[in-house]
Amino acid sequence: VEPVAAMEKPTVALVYQAVQALYHDPDPAGKERASVWLGELQRSMYAWEMADQLLQLKQDVESCYFAAQTMKMKIQTSFFELPPETHIALRDSLLSHIQSLKDLSPIIVTQLALAIADLALQMASWKGCVHTLIEKYSNDVSSMTFLIEILTVLPEEVHSRSLRIGANRRTEIIEDLAYYSSTVVTLLMTCVEKSGSNEKMLIKVFRCLGSWFNLGVLDSNFMANNQLLMVLFQVLQRDETSTNLHEAASDCVCSALYAIENVDTHMPLALQLFQGVLTLETAYHMAVAREDLDKVLNYCRIFTELCETFLETTVKSPGQGMGDLRTLELLLICAGHPQYEVVEISFNFWYRLGENLYKTNDPALHGIFRPYIQRLLHGLARHCQLDPDHEGIPEDTDDFGEFRMRVSDLVKDVIFLVGSMECFSQLYSTLKEGNPPWEVTEAVLFIMAAIAKSVDPENNPTLTEVLEQVVLLPETVHIAVRYTSIELVGEMSEVVDRNPRFLDPVLNYLMKGLREKTLASVAAKAIHNICSVCRDHMAQHFQGLLDIARALDSFALTTEAAVGLLKGTALVLARLPLEKIAECLSDLCAVQVMALKKLLSQDPSNGKAADPTVWLDRLAVIFRHTNPIVENGQTHPCQKVIQEIWPVLSQTLNTHQADNRIVERCCRCLRFAVRCVGKGSASLLQPLVTQMVSVYQVYPHSCFLYLGSILVDEYGMEEGCRQGLLDMLQALCMPTFQLLEQPNGLRNHPDTVDDLFRLATRFVQRSPVTLLSSGIIVHIIQCAIAATTLDHRDANCSVMKFVRDLIHTGVSNDHEDDFELRKQLIGQAMGQHGQQLVTQLMHTCCFCLPPYTLPDVAEVLWEIMVFDRPVSHMYIDTCSTTPDSTCIIHMQLKVDVHIHAEECKQVCWAIREFTRLFR
Repeated sequence: VEPVAAMEKPTVALVYQAVQALYHDPDPAGKERASVWLGELQRSMYAWEMADQLLQLKQDVESCYFAAQTMKMKIQTSFFELPPETHIALRDSLLSHIQSLKDLSPIIVTQLALAIADLALQMASWKGCVHTLIEKYSNDVSSMTFLIEILTVLPEEVHSRSLRIGANRRTEIIEDLAYYSSTVVTLLMTCVEKSGSNEKMLIKVFRCLGSWFNLGVLDSNFMANNQLLMVLFQVLQRDETSTNLHEAASDCVCSALYAIENVDTHMPLALQLFQGVLTLETAYHMAVAREDLDKVLNYCRIFTELCETFLETTVKSPGQGMGDLRTLELLLICAGHPQYEVVEISFNFWYRLGENLYKTNDPALHGIFRPYIQRLLHGLARHCQLDPDHEGIPEDTDDFGEFRMRVSDLVKDVIFLVGSMECFSQLYSTLKEGNPPWEVTEAVLFIMAAIAKSVDPENNPTLTEVLEQVVLLPETVHIAVRYTSIELVGEMSEVVDRNPRFLDPVLNYLMKGLREKTLASVAAKAIHNICSVCRDHMAQHFQGLLDIARALDSFALTTEAAVGLLKGTALVLARLPLEKIAECLSDLCAVQVMALKKLLSQDPSNGKAADPTVWLDRLAVIFRHTNPIVENGQTHPCQKVIQEIWPVLSQTLNTHQADNRIVERCCRCLRFAVRCVGKGSASLLQPLVTQMVSVYQVYPHSCFLYLGSILVDEYGMEEGCRQGLLDMLQALCMPTFQLLEQPNGLRNHPDTVDDLFRLATRFVQRSPVTLLSSGIIVHIIQCAIAATTLDHRDANCSVMKFVRDLIHTGVSNDHEDDFELRKQLIGQAMGQHGQQLVTQLMHTCCFCLPPYTLPDVAEVLWEIMVFDRPVSHMYIDTCSTTPDSTCIIHMQLKVDVHIHAEECKQVCWAIREFTRLFR
């Protein structure tokens, strides 16, 4: 099937042929052509009729599935294409199709059920759709499967992001569904009674009930006394319940528990669920005995959801009523299961419990929960044990490695309840007094490493004893024990800082690890930690660090570990006497500079120069963390070194100017070099800007705009640099505007938008008058107005910040001499662009941007109001002449809030309320 430029109305036979090609053409190119053509058909007006005809023909599963999916998609995204007088015919047609196709395939029934649900939600003239459907089909047993399917997806689709239904319509729907919810539950109970123990029907019933619980519209009193709840728990108590049915029942109970999170307003149902779940303990033990992991996981999900729902009750009244601590006992029973996946389900609850107790800060309350947390920690330490036959170091990246990292995070969050020191001492005593197998030792060291930083290092004999013993571990112990012991030493860097006598033995221990292939990276990370915390003590060891840095590639290090070692070295370097820093920095950079020079001198292999990013990243980390304290008037010790290195960086940038990844790394390296010496890099400014502008004309990499913003930040307040920086901005803007004016230019280049407005914002912050007096400002504001519609988090944030900061320069009287001039220039800019900006922002809020961006929009509108309230009202009034009359009323309401708003927060609330009408 050949794609056509503008689609003409196809025959149903041609559409059927294309579907056959999509599923059965042996040639992948044929499948692709069919896919493109069918996609084009789905976007066209003909899709409605073709889908309807294919469903009537009922030729096979594939064509019916395509037609049902097309119907659903059209109703979700293109419902506006149909005139209102066709809606009833469409509804009747869909109901006819689902009835005639109910036995063909469950996935077709689901797609048609979704289409009917989405139609009901958008078709305001279809009143009481639930009542209509139940009345029409509930007496016909053969229609029951699709009726329940429609009633299942209907509540799920209410909050679907695919449907553009406003807040008022959504509220109306939810009220309507709440009104008929008891009828639905009664229908479901009738189904159960009629079908007896038909497993498929029970699964459908529980799925449907869960869907209504999730929407939060079921009446608690009605449900508390409903037979269906008893059926649910009976299914979960029965040992012979199948896996699929068990999962459906578990999902339903979890949905019910989630729905009653506000326990006080759902008391009768809360009590029934609470008592019902507590009866499942025996069934859990039976599932463990039968080694049925699926059921065990389901029970643990239910127990966890129970604890989450009654968390506040448990903290407020532990041991009383529904604050019964048997709920925690259930979770600790699960923590005793040998499979770590079981306890992992409950982690979020333990985090929340810890957070709640931390906020209450009541020692008596902490005392009640302490034994439970102690038992949890004991269980977690056991779960962290590697297999006794494990070889090599612990893996970080597999599932078990990720589980251990989550344990480490959880332990850090709840340790305050037990006491870090007490726990650390207990763990150490298990190693000291017993002679446990290696896997127990390793797990204990792992938990000790998690809490080491939270133990007070001042005058702490246990900590110093641990450090003393760990660095004496022989090389004959299991490699995993050595690995984790090195991690522990790295976490105890504060202890080393307080007890410098340990520095030599600790460094010797870590150097042994650094020389071993499997321990090198973890040892490098520990050395980096020691350097970061013990910077002053490490100064005497700088030569040793320099020797390591020179021989960095002789160690088996990951890229991250190598960079970490250089970071540690740079942090120590910054603490050397000023007169030594230049020479030592030069030595530290020499290896990387020599490597870059060597790459530049090589002939490119296959016409491609060798990749310099490793060396650029290493230089970047050195510049970033070499931050000595330089008094006013003193020459920065790094200035000379960076001037010497500039030619190599410049040449590298030129050689790789077409490669965005390498240019980004060059710019990053230069950014940290400029930040390192601040004003001391003035001599680089002219050649650097010239090269940036020159390369950007040919290869518009957005990182040049970012680097430009760094230069403006450093030099924008220097009178002699302002004109040069403005020339740079204008030179960079021209290719940028050309790029963004292409079709979909803004959407295709969000990084460029982000970096352009970072640069413009830096100019506003450092030298607003220079920018506002220039010719380029009009074009930048126009570009900003166009870019407000861009649904990209970082880019949109940069655009809004630019507009906000720009207007703010005319608002904030910071007692600078140029305030009146700034105010006048902003007034001129607002006179020119204000109305267009506000209209665009209002449109953007309603139709383009996700809700999380609204606070940024509110800040812009607030600044416009503060700058000139009467004029801002005029802008909003002009916006409120929208074609939708119902919106004008609500708009006016929001305008009133806008007029009376006394702070930005109120503007944000007003916009949030207003935009809900369109979503």
